[in-house]
Amino acid sequence: MIPSVYLGPAAWQPVAAAMRRLGLTAVVPTPPVPAVADPAVVLATLRDQLPERDDLVLVPHSNAGLYVPGLVTDPRVRNVVFVDAVLPPPTGDLPTAPAPMQDLLRDRVDADGRLPPWTDWWPEDDVAGLFPDAATRRRVAAEQQRVPFGYLSARVDLPAGWDHVPAAYLAFGDGYAAELADARGRGWPVHAMTGGHLHMVCDPEAVTAEILRLASASTDPARRGGLDPPT
Repeated sequence: MIPSVYLGPAAWQPVAAAMRRLGLTAVVPTPPVPAVADPAVVLATLRDQLPERDDLVLVPHSNAGLYVPGLVTDPRVRNVVFVDAVLPPPTGDLPTAPAPMQDLLRDRVDADGRLPPWTDWWPEDDVAGLFPDAATRRRVAAEQQRVPFGYLSARVDLPAGWDHVPAAYLAFGDGYAAELADARGRGWPVHAMTGGHLHMVCDPEAVTAEILRLASASTDPARRGGLDPPT
């Protein structure tokens, strides 16, 4: 499970624990600390933490979806389940953040050129609703990185043919509706759960079940191109 560069492993640890209870190996890499502006450094840091197995399933969340094309060049990666994540196009490159986000945050950069923590970007009522309790929020917030503003204007190159790897898409609510539709258009298994962007810390057991179901469906030709139910 790969967390966004704006957060840290705590965002995925409840799901990792649920998977381990099922007897599965679950690894949550840590993005660069301190955060860096160069996506190539982020990619290298994540790649270096991939476990030594030949049957890897990548599960990126949010901004971590940017790094899937570079990670699936590793032949040990068998499939990918994007979770409320950026979904890169098949070819070309893409920005690490859309222009409206850059505009939103431009005036909030500190003297060192770094952004405030991710949970400070949004209204408090919206942020509070992302967490099941105060303790979970504290754990996730403690690992947030103050990312350089320059990261938002960087671009990520996409290796040609990266999307040959079987993949699926799991959305939380409608924040990534366009990506969900894109994944469905590619013929991938997809599903949308009711919940906020950090739903994996709110209901890790249900999210784990959906990830495993989608991972299985992504490698079954008879089940591609739909799936949606159950929830």
